[in-house]
Amino acid sequence: MATPRPGRPVRGSTTGRPLMAAFDLLGRRWTLRLIWELREGPVGARALLARCDGLSSSVLYQRLGELLEARLVVTTADGYALTSVGARLYTALDPLEEWAAAWAESASGTGD
Repeated sequence: MATPRPGRPVRGSTTGRPLMAAFDLLGRRWTLRLIWELREGPVGARALLARCDGLSSSVLYQRLGELLEARLVVTTADGYALTSVGARLYTALDPLEEWAAAWAESASGTGD
């Protein structure tokens, strides 16, 4: 499966719209978790496997390859790290985290 890129058709959309490409890439299993694990700086592949219980090495390297190709991740002497665009993606997820917390509160019956 090709790495989703803006301007190209992706799963669920033939428009090539950047948002649809992002949804396709971020919707792939383990992608968001890897971004989460890289949020504080470089992490090696073995450490990523240890942090992501249930992640196979083949899927890890497939996802890292996609994130490298999408230029959200780079390799460093210390492992894999978010690029500036990858870090902006992580920051862009903050409102979603706030929404999820409100949703959890609402789902528990304590919110509106």
